[in-house]
Amino acid sequence: MDVFQNDFMKFNFLSFVDILVVAILVYLIFTLLRGTIALSIFIGICIVGVFYLIVKTLHMELLTGILDKFLSVGVIALIIIFQQEIRRFLLLIGKNFTFRRTKFWSRLFRPHEKEKKEVNYDLIQPILEACNSMKLSKTGALIIFAKNFEEQIFQNNGEILNCKVSKRVLESIFNKFSPLHDGAVVINENQIKLASCILPITEDMELPVHLGLRHRAGLGITEHSDSVAIIVSEETGEIAFGKEGKIKTNISMPELERILHREIG
Repeated sequence: MDVFQNDFMKFNFLSFVDILVVAILVYLIFTLLRGTIALSIFIGICIVGVFYLIVKTLHMELLTGILDKFLSVGVIALIIIFQQEIRRFLLLIGKNFTFRRTKFWSRLFRPHEKEKKEVNYDLIQPILEACNSMKLSKTGALIIFAKNFEEQIFQNNGEILNCKVSKRVLESIFNKFSPLHDGAVVINENQIKLASCILPITEDMELPVHLGLRHRAGLGITEHSDSVAIIVSEETGEIAFGKEGKIKTNISMPELERILHREIG
């Protein structure tokens, strides 16, 4: 009892911060794993760990030796198995830190200066017009806005165009008779860099079944990078938007315009 009281008295503000940080990390990890196959793998690893403790307690030497060898490479195995999730986790932290740091210094040295947003109408207007046209004609499309085009995922992938963004070019690419209509268009620095680009498919098992490969590819690239995606459904003509592994469907044209102003404007 005295030991318990002594330990309880040692609880201080730093202990509270320690618990809070651990809780936030657990929540972030659960958010990243929720709905993906990685969560099932993580549960499987936990079950193996519990089974190892049981056989070790029962002194079952053969099983203990086998599981001991299996768990001895646990850290390396976890890094290999969860490399995509670790990448997403670090990307999330890095993006939020960079954004908040820039915003903090801007407000510190220029507290009375309002944030200025330069809207690139030459880029936004052709995309809006093309999406509206493809929505009405139910032409399937997948448009990716890559903030970092140098990522390995875009290299040696698709057909290199490096052309100006225009309504006619986008409609021509996604025309069902075009040889480039399969895959995604990748836009970076106000140019169409790639067409017919093959993207990784999301592993999110909670996606509705009516969302096809185009939606899953658009969502997959947002999980692997800081890109955002606009998807036009070939079946319904509905427009969807993907960002940071999340997707929003049935977007109206005014809403799409606000999204483009916010994300690429």
